[in-house]
Amino acid sequence: MARRTPVSSPPAAPAAPSGPLRLGWLAGFAALGLAAASSSTWVHYQIIKDPNYSGFCDINSTFSCAQAYTSQYGAIAGVPVALIGALFFLFVLGLLAIGQQSPSSRQNLPGYIFALSTVGLAAILYFAYASFFVLKAICLLCVATYVAVTGLFIVSGSATKFPMSTLGRRASRDFTLLTQAPLGMAAAAAFVALAAGSILWFPTSGMTVASAPQTAAGAAPASASLTPNQIAELERFLEAQPRVQVNVPGTTAPVVVLKFNDYQCPACGQTYQEYRGVLARYASEQPGVLDFQARDYPLEGECNSFAPGGSHSGACEAAVAVRLAREQGKAEAMEMWLYSNQPLLNPESVRQAARDVGGVTDFDARYPAMLELVKADIALGGQLDVRGTPTFFMNGLRLPGLRAEFFDAAIQWELRRVRAAGE
Repeated sequence: MARRTPVSSPPAAPAAPSGPLRLGWLAGFAALGLAAASSSTWVHYQIIKDPNYSGFCDINSTFSCAQAYTSQYGAIAGVPVALIGALFFLFVLGLLAIGQQSPSSRQNLPGYIFALSTVGLAAILYFAYASFFVLKAICLLCVATYVAVTGLFIVSGSATKFPMSTLGRRASRDFTLLTQAPLGMAAAAAFVALAAGSILWFPTSGMTVASAPQTAAGAAPASASLTPNQIAELERFLEAQPRVQVNVPGTTAPVVVLKFNDYQCPACGQTYQEYRGVLARYASEQPGVLDFQARDYPLEGECNSFAPGGSHSGACEAAVAVRLAREQGKAEAMEMWLYSNQPLLNPESVRQAARDVGGVTDFDARYPAMLELVKADIALGGQLDVRGTPTFFMNGLRLPGLRAEFFDAAIQWELRRVRAAGE
């Protein structure tokens, strides 16, 4: 009699992750997000306190946390986005800890976190778009928070076993239980106090975009907000910097500042808005003391041989548009439009704006000749080893990226130095 070969049973499907395991994954992603957001908050704080601070995540112009933190996307109503993120992840961790106190609350935790992470996911999609496509910068710490929020969203969504339409009723019941637990109420009160204290304690960022220049007579200078230690540190830094020879014909101002500029560069638009008040105050209160000149340095291979791989497709046209609009007395309006519409700039949109905003009717006919003037600025930038925008030179001294109050203090320091040398 033939022996039958035993038929092996098919391997069992892997078991779905248990509740505790999934809660562990949620805690892990929340901890990752808290670590990244806390580091971001610390870097943002250092940037505000020290104009020369360079964080460990500032590698180059592409991988730069500072560019993200100091942009218009770095804060909401004056509160740093990094700090908001840290509080978000801390809240999730607190929710996970408190929710373990009862079986019903533990069952509801994934749903609560799924609702929170849905809002968080919408926020990170917005900020990721602003970082990658508007600022064209990658903040590595920000990317870590994107990963953390995405992980919370996926894991909590897969772990939620009840209809989300019942979430409100469940939350109301769990909140009632929380109010009956002294430890839970103490933890909630501590979180509220910590959040409020952190927001109030965090210094105001000097990178808030100015809506209009402050020209009122007797207005306090931007540098008035600095402490003596901050001013002393800035001056020590400036004194240690080398100077290069920069010939600027036709000016007699004791302080000459050159800004090498690209109208598609977000940081250029940021400093344009930031410095308007400072420049207006000098023009009003000390006319002739400061000569601020914007020089064209479009990061586009069409006109800039130093930037053959530049991605700003409308930058050369933008530089020409401002020069032609200046002849019509509409340069400022043209600049404001360009900076406000940077994501939309291309050769066609700039030409249209030159007509509609700058009053330029012969753009194409005059473009080649004007482009040669732009190239003259680019050549000067090449001689001065300009490698990106904006780059500032003050009487031949290359300035770092300074916020308005430090920029004002640097001008005052240079003016004192020049006057002392002339005595």
